[in-house]
Amino acid sequence: MKFKRIHIILFSIFLFVFSINIDAQNCTTLGQTPATAFPVCGTTTFSQTVVPICSTNNLFVPGCSGTGGADYENKNPFFYKFTCYVGGTLGFVITPLAANEDYDWQLYDITGRNPNDIFTVNSLVVTGNWSGSYGPTGASASGVNFIQCASDPAQSNPTFAKMPVLTAGHEYLLMVSHYTNTQSGYTLAFGGGTAVITDPKVPKMVSAKADCDGKILTLTLNKQMRCTSLTANGSEFSLSPAATTIISAVTATCSTGFEFTEITISLASALPNGTYDLVINNGSDGNTLLDICGSGIGAGEKISFSYAAPQPIFADSIGKIPCTPDSVRIYFPKKISCASIASNGSDFSVTGPTPVTVISATGNCVNGKTDYVVVKFAAPIFTKGTYQLNLKAGNDGTVLIDECGQETPVQSLSFVTADTVNAEYTYTEKLGCQRDTLTFTHNGAHDVNSWNWTFNNGIKATTRVHTIIFPATSTNNIQLIVSNGTCSDTSNSVITYDNEVKADFTMPSFICPEDKLEVVNTSQGQIDAWKWTFDVIASSTIKDPLPVQFPTINREAYYTVKLVAYNNTLGCTDSTRRTLTVLDHCLIAVPTAFTPNGDGRNDFFRPHNALKADNYEFKVYNRWGQLVFQTNNWLDKWDGKVNGSIQSTGVFVWMLRYINRDTQKEIFEKGTVTLIR
Repeated sequence: MKFKRIHIILFSIFLFVFSINIDAQNCTTLGQTPATAFPVCGTTTFSQTVVPICSTNNLFVPGCSGTGGADYENKNPFFYKFTCYVGGTLGFVITPLAANEDYDWQLYDITGRNPNDIFTVNSLVVTGNWSGSYGPTGASASGVNFIQCASDPAQSNPTFAKMPVLTAGHEYLLMVSHYTNTQSGYTLAFGGGTAVITDPKVPKMVSAKADCDGKILTLTLNKQMRCTSLTANGSEFSLSPAATTIISAVTATCSTGFEFTEITISLASALPNGTYDLVINNGSDGNTLLDICGSGIGAGEKISFSYAAPQPIFADSIGKIPCTPDSVRIYFPKKISCASIASNGSDFSVTGPTPVTVISATGNCVNGKTDYVVVKFAAPIFTKGTYQLNLKAGNDGTVLIDECGQETPVQSLSFVTADTVNAEYTYTEKLGCQRDTLTFTHNGAHDVNSWNWTFNNGIKATTRVHTIIFPATSTNNIQLIVSNGTCSDTSNSVITYDNEVKADFTMPSFICPEDKLEVVNTSQGQIDAWKWTFDVIASSTIKDPLPVQFPTINREAYYTVKLVAYNNTLGCTDSTRRTLTVLDHCLIAVPTAFTPNGDGRNDFFRPHNALKADNYEFKVYNRWGQLVFQTNNWLDKWDGKVNGSIQSTGVFVWMLRYINRDTQKEIFEKGTVTLIR
């Protein structure tokens, strides 16, 4: 049964005593804290036969703890860490080594986090199980999709949770806890899911390096290896040629953890100058070095290294020079003593096309040594050219001293700076009435060899000169990024055009013979001249012409109204036209008969010339009083059909209602019409 750490006693079907375990001991055994977790592998079964009595911080259990509270005791725990290499579901089983034992567990995603964050960041919990039931527990396909809270051992409660889904590249921490102080241990085995938590990398030796005295070798490996697979006397290693013997092999991490990637190998005597192979063998423990899954480096594999008695060293190189550098980084074949670097930069000077003042020098000092030295300038270098970095004795009276105590010789190293660049450009334009043609040009100065144009966030170009067409009415965004391989610059601008010539106007389609035609000019763009033609009746050259009176000829007539808009500066025009119907009269009359037979004569029924009928409403009914046609548009006509069905010859009743536009008098009329087939 799990007990929450609170100071109350509850009585129910069972009596549960909640206490804070005054006698609880701190966890000091490796593996019993998140920071010292056991690394585990998906292909091996991990046996935990001894569980020291201790407790750590309380834990938050989703769905079981109080509101945000960490009130589940983490007693007698062990922690296991692993990385997911292929995403998928994770299955595992924790099997007690004796009956009537109950282990609890909780899984955390600690990617990018301090392992101890599990005590304070509740969101790191992935899943878990705190059932009081005895027997195996873990995650399986048939497990429940929730965390089982603390429960009575006499009751049967789920001990398996649903397999969690792991994400490739994420790091996880599994906590296993036993509440009682008597236990026989357990085994932890992974399987049944699709996730891969076994590192596929084959273990290898990466490099071996002798120290300055030739009595210490530092071996670097390509992955974490088990501390238990290394013997203290270094029996896994030998030298070829056997100039001396190996007397010990130690790591800096095995005293606080279970794995290592670097070994310090001590030799019985200093190495003579020469090239050697460090050979790995099966040691006195019967194996080479083993990784977490038990895979070993192949016996007989070797890594070559050279040793030479310390000699003065020259700087190797200067790091890549950026645009407008305000410092340079100098690399050496050996580490440099940080104490020998004059902080004011007086160990260095710079000469070149422009004056450069050195103001400081620093390194990435670790244990008093650095792999490189950064020389800082008083101001960035903007001018292209070849400069010389000179190494000399500083104001402290010494030159740089390497890790072996050797003074670096006075020397000079050259470095090349690039010109700064400018992305400003020019353009020429050829304007038109509908579209404008622009040619953009960059001068290519200062060794620019890369151009990246972007027009209106879409069209791309990579040439120094580019021609593009924009609408004559448009707002255009232009960006140019230039580079000479070292320096780059960006230019952004907006170019707006409003030189389009677009002729347009509005007018009524019908007028009465006694009314004048009024037009409204709606043309757009830069227009400097106009020409109106009202068929053969009239013309005008002003923007907004006066109303035009058309002749009365006692019959319906049709006229063409045309507008031409000019931009004489650009030498272009645009035109548009409309058709005008002048009615024979505007006296509203309703026919008494129509013949919808499709011969093109009298095929439709409507009131004639109802142009000035405002609030127009026209309806037609059959002899049974059923509505067969209605409209509010005086141009709409009845075709003698109802819902697409042809109506037979007969008499229909019509009703007309409107307001006379001139007199504002409301008119209502009704009558009959004969449909003739």
